[in-house]
Amino acid sequence: MRPELSVDKNRKGIMRLFSSAKNSIQGITYAYKYEKSFLLHTIFLIISIVIGFFLKISFIEWLIIGGLNLLLIVIELLNTSVEATVDMITTDFHPLAKIAKDCGSAATFIVIIATLIAELIIFIPYIERL
Repeated sequence: MRPELSVDKNRKGIMRLFSSAKNSIQGITYAYKYEKSFLLHTIFLIISIVIGFFLKISFIEWLIIGGLNLLLIVIELLNTSVEATVDMITTDFHPLAKIAKDCGSAATFIVIIATLIAELIIFIPYIERL
């Protein structure tokens, strides 16, 4: 069974900031442990970084690749939150629940495709020069 994340609204000031950071880390940890796609996106981010260092890509290319990979991880986290919310509301099949989950998945898929296209556009010329 998946664990519940803690919520603490009673803290104030700097302690609330620390509490929010703790909750954010718990969210990332949850996604890492229970969402296989999050782990795969993280692995592909690491592979992209290694390839980028090996090919010595430019600063602007780093911004594009890094930005798209981080966007992909953010969208995956949002998709996970949509899925968890839908699952909390109903475990029965409902057409609107399916739409919510499918649209979250589609958002992730679109960013995956955009990231792959950008990486191919950036990496292929470097690889051809080797």
